Amino acid sequence: MFKASKEAIYRYIVEDLSLDINSVAGAIELFLGGATVPFVARYRKERTGGLNETQLRNIQEKMLYYAELEKRKETVLESINIQGRLTDGIRKKVIECREKHALEDLYLPFKPKRQTKASIAVEKGLSALAETIIRQMPCSSGKMDILESFVDTDKGVNSASEALSGALDIVTEAVVDDPSLRGWLRERMAREGLIATRVLDDWKGKKTKYEMYYNFREPLKDAAAHRLLAVRRGANERIISWNIEYDRTITSGHFEGVYVKDPSHPFAEELKSALRKALIRMSVSIEFEMFDKRLEQAEEEAIKVFSKNLENLLLEPPAGHRVIMGVDPGFVTGCKIAVIDDTGKFIKNTTVFPNAPQRERSLAARAMLPMIREYGVNIIAVGNGTASRETMDFIKEMIKAGGLEGSVRAVLVSEAGASVYSASEAAVREFPELDVTVRGAISIARRLQDLLAELVKIDPKSIGVGQYQHDVNQSKLKRSLDGAVETCVNYVGVELNTASKELLSYVSGIGPGLAENIVTYRQNKGAFRSRRQLLEIPMLGEKAFEQCAGFLRIRSSEDPLDNSAIHPESYHVVERISTDLSVDIVKLIGNKDLISRIRPEKYVTEEVGMPTLQDIIKELYKPGLDPRREFANVEFRPDITDLDDLKTDMKLFGKVTNVTAFGAFVDIGVHQDGLIHISRLAKKFIKDPHEVISVGERVRVRILSVDTELKRIELERLS
Repeated sequence: MFKASKEAIYRYIVEDLSLDINSVAGAIELFLGGATVPFVARYRKERTGGLNETQLRNIQEKMLYYAELEKRKETVLESINIQGRLTDGIRKKVIECREKHALEDLYLPFKPKRQTKASIAVEKGLSALAETIIRQMPCSSGKMDILESFVDTDKGVNSASEALSGALDIVTEAVVDDPSLRGWLRERMAREGLIATRVLDDWKGKKTKYEMYYNFREPLKDAAAHRLLAVRRGANERIISWNIEYDRTITSGHFEGVYVKDPSHPFAEELKSALRKALIRMSVSIEFEMFDKRLEQAEEEAIKVFSKNLENLLLEPPAGHRVIMGVDPGFVTGCKIAVIDDTGKFIKNTTVFPNAPQRERSLAARAMLPMIREYGVNIIAVGNGTASRETMDFIKEMIKAGGLEGSVRAVLVSEAGASVYSASEAAVREFPELDVTVRGAISIARRLQDLLAELVKIDPKSIGVGQYQHDVNQSKLKRSLDGAVETCVNYVGVELNTASKELLSYVSGIGPGLAENIVTYRQNKGAFRSRRQLLEIPMLGEKAFEQCAGFLRIRSSEDPLDNSAIHPESYHVVERISTDLSVDIVKLIGNKDLISRIRPEKYVTEEVGMPTLQDIIKELYKPGLDPRREFANVEFRPDITDLDDLKTDMKLFGKVTNVTAFGAFVDIGVHQDGLIHISRLAKKFIKDPHEVISVGERVRVRILSVDTELKRIELERLS
């Protein structure tokens, strides 16, 4: 089906996304050939005109939508044809449809229905009477005579009133199914409709998070995504109700204008009555349809926000190859301590009780300080959950008392999703003998070492950087979040000899099965010495190698280019360059003087274009460089630990934990994030908070208000 409609789909996507036809065609052909978005974006720029990953993923989404639409068109045409009602005009209208709801409008009069009052009336032989009424056909006799002529007790029409009632049922259904009227009403509702909400009786006078929607009106077309999603959630929780308001008088007049051509016709009033009834039925269905359509758009916005936040989080600067002590704080059950080496390998664990009720601070210090010194711990990563501030205070005192200031520092690390990992199959497989809390401490340490490598082990929805993530389409959410993780993993690159199965599974062209095979091969055969060794992996053929090789790094490879983002398919280009410069490749890499003498136009061929050559030259300067920012820490004020400590106009530093359509949430060290509303994020007007702020960013804020009952903190961003 896709091939038969390929040209039309290309045209639709070009018009929808305002892209070049050749770029779209090139991208789609590559996707159909099994190429991934990261591979196409990085290594096939010549084929797509340099489209970025966002543009390529949009093309994929549109591809899926239009392929499904074309398949639905086939079903619709086949159904109408079987009924013997398919005309050239209907076929043309169906083929030209570009929106699913418009296609369903066209199909509605032909769609097989359950038995209705109208279908029963048709069976009773009242279609001709309905035609007379709806088309206002000339009447050669009086109204009652016409109605009496349709009385037929054998068919169940026992009186003139029954005949009229049945005919009007047919008329009403015909008007409800009228695609042109449905389209007109839909467009009017989209343009002028107001989403209106009210509080239900049981909640009147009560304080809830939906208070702003107790009596709320807003143009449907302008309603912000987060407000629509909040309205739906509030309605589902039976706190508020909603409807779409519009001018029904104008709408009723339009309906009459379409059908009532002769106001003096004997059945004119009956026709008007049927039109009013049809309008009510049509309005109800289109209200839900329009709300659902705007909700679908709202969900897409929420999913984009979640994906963008996830990308920013995953690309947070790593502490890198350092020995780290992870601390999972606690009160009664104590603090779980775990040390990992500079590659993330677990070394040792213990449990200490520095906090209430035990407050065994001296014993805790005597247990932790020898571990810090023996293993050369550089950083102590403290989970930001329960007892985190108390534990952080103790650790800072311990570092000072132990004479380790300047050589060891403590950092708060987000615990979001750590408990999910601790009890996961991956954690059990890696540490079957350890308690879940110890696994949590290991995860906290690894998050600081490389957040991306650790967070790929858990479901992105568990990370907590989304907006209404449980309310949106879960399959679309998963597809988008998986795409975000895939983008980050391939953007950073993966060390082949140390990467986990979970991390490898996100590498372009690999997936869970091949990732498992790679890890098994590594365990049995030892470290990889070259990228070409990947072809020895069971089930990893040339196509998979093409897709993944450029994103995998081997620090100790036999070929220095294996530790770069240069694809093996382009190694011959670098070899030719080094030959022309009369230098070994090892000496060429990182040599700015030699690299500046390269003339890329000299190496352009049909297979290798200028974009690829520019990427090769850029990579030669700093091969395998981690593109993430330098690691930096956020220090919270030691005297601010609880909501009650906050005062209006207080100025603090914090870390952005979540960005939504309406603002940014910031951790200021009181176990409750504050909100910077979008209006207070920048001096200029902005539509999207992501324009000026991102997850993981360090910000300075001012306290505007604190609501201890609802646990709400209102913040303002300071420059």
